[in-house]
Amino acid sequence: VQLQASGGGRVQAGGSLRLSCATSGRTFSGWNMGWFRQAPGKEREFVATISWSGGRTFYADSVKGRVTISRDNSKNTVYLEMNSLKPEDTAVYYCAADVNPTRVLATTTSSYDYWGQGTLVTVSS
Repeated sequence: VQLQASGGGRVQAGGSLRLSCATSGRTFSGWNMGWFRQAPGKEREFVATISWSGGRTFYADSVKGRVTISRDNSKNTVYLEMNSLKPEDTAVYYCAADVNPTRVLATTTSSYDYWGQGTLVTVSS
């Protein structure tokens, strides 16, 4: 299983970015997917997660209302639409796959089995 994150870049505060994560798994449609981020000197933190069907989502309080996670199972891809970006959103963003999902959408790094390489988002003030 391979996950390839893309779409990061440098934007000014208030701007928007759309991250993508393409996967190679044939059973992508059965996985819950998540986005995490890691700022310099900080631990990796949860951002958003989406159920295998796309019917359920959950967000970190820090991004709620500004970020939307979605997926296209026909393209084996999960997305993270980020709006009203703030300098504190600056981080490397990682996508992750939970290939044995339970009913609960996971928010901890240990719950995810596969990780992408990360894509850097820099928000300038």
